[in-house]
Amino acid sequence: VQLQASGGGLVQPGGSLRLSCAASGIRVSLYTMGWYRQAPRKQRELVATITTRGSTNYGDSVKDRFTISRDNAKSTVYLQMNSLRPEDTAVYYCNVGRVWSDGSFRDYWGQGTLVTVSS
Repeated sequence: VQLQASGGGLVQPGGSLRLSCAASGIRVSLYTMGWYRQAPRKQRELVATITTRGSTNYGDSVKDRFTISRDNAKSTVYLQMNSLRPEDTAVYYCNVGRVWSDGSFRDYWGQGTLVTVSS
């Protein structure tokens, strides 16, 4: 299984970026997909998730600014980030996970893409 994230970079405060994460080796339609981030000297935190049915969940700090979406045909999850703030600076990681019928949980992580918000 591979998750390849892209789209990170340097952006000014108030700007926008769109992250993409392409998965291979799994049938993504069976998995919840999501984004997490980790800023320097901080713990990794939830950014957003989207279930197989399209239900979304967002971290409090990104609600109304970020939008997660998925395209199962392309095995890709996206994160549209608007009104970016310096505190959004972090490495962003994509994640896919599912609970199997025996109750076990399995997830996979991408390599991360750096987002820097600075003037």
